[in-house]
Amino acid sequence: MGHMLLLLGIGMVVLANPNSLYLVSVENYQLPAVFDISLGSLIPVNDHDLKVVKPRKRRMKEEKTSQDSLDKIQEPETRPKRTQQRKMKDSKTIGELSDVPEIIRKTRNKMKAAPVEDTLAIPVKPPTQMLGGVVLENLAKFPHCILLTRSGQFYESYFDQANEVARLLNIKLTSRAYNKGRIPMCGFPLAQLDKYLKVLVQQNQRFVAMCEEFPQHVPGAQKLEFDRRVVRVITPGTLIDEPFLNPYENNYLLAVSGPTTAYNAKTEISNDVGLAWIDVSTGEFFVKRTTHEGLRDELARIEPKEIVLDEAIRSDLVHPIRAALAEESSFFSFISSSGAASPNQPERTSIDDLTTPAEDSPVSSGNSFLPSEAAAVHLLTSFLSANLMEHMPTLRLPNREDVGGRMQIDAHTIRALEIKDGATEGTTKGSLLSVTKRTVTSSGTRLLARWLCSPSTSIREINARQSLVQFLRDRPDLREDIAQILCNMEDSSRIVQKFLLGRGDLSDLSSLHTAITVGTLIQQRIDLERKMEQQEREYIQEDEWSSMNILMSRLNDMHQIADRIERAVQVNAKAGLTLDNSELLYEQAEDGQALGAQLPMMSKIKHSFLYDSLNWTIKPGFSQELSDLHARFSSLLTAKERLEQDLQVLHNVPSLTLRFSPGFGMHVHVQRRKNQGKLDDIDGFVKIAQSGSTATFFHQTASDIASAEKEAFEILRAEINALSTDLQRNAHIIDELDVTLGFASLAAEMGFVRPVLNDENVYEVVNGRHPTVELGLMNSGRVFTPNSVSLAPDSRLHIITGPNMAGKSTYLRQVALVTILAQTGSFVPADYAVLGIVDKLFSRIGARDDLFRDRSTFMVEMLETAEILKRATPKSLVIMDEVGRGTTMKDGLAIAFAAVHHLVSVNRCRALFATHFHELADLLGYSHNEKGRGAFQDVAFFCTDVDETDDGHFAYSHQMRPGVNRDSHGLKVAQLSGMPSSVMMMAKQTLSLLQQAGPVGAQQTGDLISLGQRLTVEKR
Repeated sequence: MGHMLLLLGIGMVVLANPNSLYLVSVENYQLPAVFDISLGSLIPVNDHDLKVVKPRKRRMKEEKTSQDSLDKIQEPETRPKRTQQRKMKDSKTIGELSDVPEIIRKTRNKMKAAPVEDTLAIPVKPPTQMLGGVVLENLAKFPHCILLTRSGQFYESYFDQANEVARLLNIKLTSRAYNKGRIPMCGFPLAQLDKYLKVLVQQNQRFVAMCEEFPQHVPGAQKLEFDRRVVRVITPGTLIDEPFLNPYENNYLLAVSGPTTAYNAKTEISNDVGLAWIDVSTGEFFVKRTTHEGLRDELARIEPKEIVLDEAIRSDLVHPIRAALAEESSFFSFISSSGAASPNQPERTSIDDLTTPAEDSPVSSGNSFLPSEAAAVHLLTSFLSANLMEHMPTLRLPNREDVGGRMQIDAHTIRALEIKDGATEGTTKGSLLSVTKRTVTSSGTRLLARWLCSPSTSIREINARQSLVQFLRDRPDLREDIAQILCNMEDSSRIVQKFLLGRGDLSDLSSLHTAITVGTLIQQRIDLERKMEQQEREYIQEDEWSSMNILMSRLNDMHQIADRIERAVQVNAKAGLTLDNSELLYEQAEDGQALGAQLPMMSKIKHSFLYDSLNWTIKPGFSQELSDLHARFSSLLTAKERLEQDLQVLHNVPSLTLRFSPGFGMHVHVQRRKNQGKLDDIDGFVKIAQSGSTATFFHQTASDIASAEKEAFEILRAEINALSTDLQRNAHIIDELDVTLGFASLAAEMGFVRPVLNDENVYEVVNGRHPTVELGLMNSGRVFTPNSVSLAPDSRLHIITGPNMAGKSTYLRQVALVTILAQTGSFVPADYAVLGIVDKLFSRIGARDDLFRDRSTFMVEMLETAEILKRATPKSLVIMDEVGRGTTMKDGLAIAFAAVHHLVSVNRCRALFATHFHELADLLGYSHNEKGRGAFQDVAFFCTDVDETDDGHFAYSHQMRPGVNRDSHGLKVAQLSGMPSSVMMMAKQTLSLLQQAGPVGAQQTGDLISLGQRLTVEKR
């Protein structure tokens, strides 16, 4: 059974293994029982099954103090009088401590085990909550987590974990008494929780178990008792509303499911892989089928913050899924596919257990999902249930992404084209996302990023988006007004999800009301635009309005819930009732410190009321009950100036004072010994705390108002949760409007045109421009040189040659980016564009060593080339730059020719192939007389030039022309880089002699040796 904790009572635990017994302190268990650390559960036992340690008299004095040591970390504890305490201790039979297990082994004094006696001599008393026992129990239940335990106004870490936490957070490590020794501990104030969670979860990718405390009202107790329990495990992929959550990025948790059979070279397993991913903060939930080969591309597109895999493949590093993920830097977690639902959530057995999908979901029932997809959903929901625990929401049916419904962009291409991230790691500056971003809302920016990484392949969907962009571009006043309205938009997707997760406060109610109002104002402004056009024109162009009418018709009418919120919530309410901490709004009467993390710390104020400064959170008119209570409360306020004096006289309690504290609110304070009995029996006064000299009473009126407000808030939250599907659908529609509004602004600002999309394998662009480079040049006062491209069926592959720095790579990227923009629904930077739908986009641009995996630059380049040649289809678009570099000229030329041949004859896709191997043109039968054509019917040749002047200066033209340029002008680039003049002189001489001697490949080794010696002698 491993290590067992034997619970004997009176706060003591005996840790038992086959060889020894250990004494530890813990309380609040049904006794006697055994706590199995490995299982994290209690096992009841009979008294006669237990053996008890017999104490030695000479050690009794030391042992009696062990309970005192533990009391120092007890929160809070009623201490009996000294004489009673001594009597209690003398009546106990306490065993001696031996070496404790690793989880608590940090005491300075170690004690030997005592002889065993045959009878149980320890009396059992009613247990009370002990912090030490809760910590030990939770450390055993969550061994994979950093445990943060709430203790008053602090979160604390104990035992061995305290050393690690103090180091990670750079906070002070201290110690505290525990069982006749001292244990490490560290902690930080509640207000710094978000700061340190960011360090632990985001920066160090640790799991954090949050153990919260909840007051328990025990009749007759002198102080509040506390119940502590872990309410949530925070992981990188399960963030909800933490302030460090990036508002402009999705925080996806991804589950990957596939065959779990042990893999070896002879094993044949299915290539089918299921993906399920969710953003817990927004509720966006997706599922898709892919293959082992396509897994890395999906990860690059989704960019999950955490990946969940089946526990069965944790150690199988050669499994295809593990091999595909080996290069990913994401955080990995494992869970058994048999399910690991938390005690608070039932295990889901199928996708049909989820709620029905939204109307715009591409699926209608769980039966539409493939087995691999359903398995991925099961992994994901099991992981969520095990970690969100009390915050686990009811999930909607996921949206299924059809494999053929989105353009597939491989992982290398997403990085090489800088779609979401710029060249500088960690920033979006210079990326396609940053250049095209004209969105106003954070949720609109998230949708834009998703569209750019997975453009549509549906002509119908693309045309609908383009029509909306056209509508908004042609109406600048409307565009400006809607953008202004959207400036007030809240992130309603995340707000609604907070309520579904059992969180949220009154500020979220107000924000949700604002979001609903924004939708209403937009609808009103569009209606006004239509009326104005009807007045200005004889008739309305209904085809122009169709796209906007369709979008607005999808909006659900939410005015009723908006009115409910407006009637209920005070516009200027300052007191935020947070449901998470609503049970924590109590405090010890003596220090006046609130437990609520979101309440301000205020000193206790004597002899005065702060009624005037209070702001009730729910309007009195929300219910008749609240209205009556407020009327009663108002009558008390009219006499507040004389209330304290009147109460003293009325109840004959001269020591009575009226006080306020954030935890108790308004309360009556009296000297305990003399006067508390006078108030005990008076109707309306409730004793809430007492000390040795004073007592605190609460009048029920204010308490009733607070309770009624909490009930009202619960009603509102239930109503919002019932409408969550409609609210989130509205939020998505507003996001679509925000993105298309941004596309319209971009088109008007940069002169983009509407492309024509069809199903043919064509690419016809007149005067196309690179959107990112153009904006950069514009900012520096320069003009971009446009180029036209025509990838027709009779010339679907272009060989691009020309000097370094003349724009070949820019030209290649431009072609790809125009395609991406067109299929997202945006207008494109060109004068004219007709584009055939692209199903897959590949690039082979740039490369670097991957030394960690023992891959040279050339090897990385070959791997990427091989992937393209194996996966490209006739509907694909491929751009390749300098394939074959990094090896000898002959080897490189051979590889380049073979790759071009495969693209033309096997893949038969549209492609651009830039190269410095000018001999490749000869292998392809290029002829100067054919205006850029060669022996291969489907191949055309284009190049760039350098314009030189009579005085020796030069400039890059960046203009593409038919033909082949056999001069790379590499020395000109070297000269621009600031190469030393002596080096440039030597390079020019060497190049001149090499050109005189003919092609290098035709020269004999001896000739080259002689040439080198000649140059060396001349230099000297």
